[in-house]
Amino acid sequence: MMDPQELRSKLSGVIAFPITPFTKELSLDLAGLRENLDRLLAHPLSAVVAAGGTGEMYSLTPAEHLEVIRATVEAARGKAPVIAGVGFGYQLGPDLARATEGAGVDGILAFPPYYPNADDAGLFDYYRAIGAATSRGLLIYSRDWAHFTPRVVEQLAAIPNLIAWKDGQGDIRRLQSLIDRVGDRLQWIGGAGDDMIAAYYSIGIRAYTSSIATVAPRLSLRLHELAAGNSRDELWELMQQCVIPLYSIRSRRKGYEVSTMKVLMDLAGMHGGPVRPPLVMVTAAEREELRAVLDSWSEFLA
Repeated sequence: MMDPQELRSKLSGVIAFPITPFTKELSLDLAGLRENLDRLLAHPLSAVVAAGGTGEMYSLTPAEHLEVIRATVEAARGKAPVIAGVGFGYQLGPDLARATEGAGVDGILAFPPYYPNADDAGLFDYYRAIGAATSRGLLIYSRDWAHFTPRVVEQLAAIPNLIAWKDGQGDIRRLQSLIDRVGDRLQWIGGAGDDMIAAYYSIGIRAYTSSIATVAPRLSLRLHELAAGNSRDELWELMQQCVIPLYSIRSRRKGYEVSTMKVLMDLAGMHGGPVRPPLVMVTAAEREELRAVLDSWSEFLA
């Protein structure tokens, strides 16, 4: 396990968001998860987020959540830092943080709370409680309805073990205003999708979370390399060939950011399985579209 500043120093490059595989009966497929992670962790990733959004955190019971975290920590064996997704509410969020620290994670990624219209003061108390529950480094995930003003981010920066901010909205104007307010007090992570890497890196960010890495980590690492090196033409060509077609499918229905990745994993011979409701699976026609996407990734799958 790492102290917060050591973890922060490693958050550069590709951070993977593995899916949580389920059986046909919608129970955990832990053997499949371990096999997926063995393949994933053969690559030089900055970190792995267990039971995150792509990992269907909101569908897991606390007991299942801990099983996923333990399996991920065991598979990682120090190859990459493991960050646990936590959230829900004022009681459960800290409980999950404590339990996952006990399981050996290196960091905590705090998702927004269950209530979508919380006052700024309530949000501060929520994130402070999660931070206080663990000695691990804390990352805040700004996504969905959780829009933060520069003033609130400055207040949150007072949480001692808060080390990083993961943007999940892709609003570059808003993100720039946050960076301008607190600067290098936090490590900034692009987290709205692989298709946003050019925009994030254009404002100086050098870390992004990738769901594509679940299936094709070499593709994610190449995107990072090109974006960090300002190789615009080659990056754009790769985006058109491999990334934009996927995201055009992902954007069709809510929850497809998970469903599409699970189908791609199944098609690639890994363990994906179904999603749990209220998420829905892709259609048969879309499955064939995803097969074509996977074909376009062939040079990155070896």
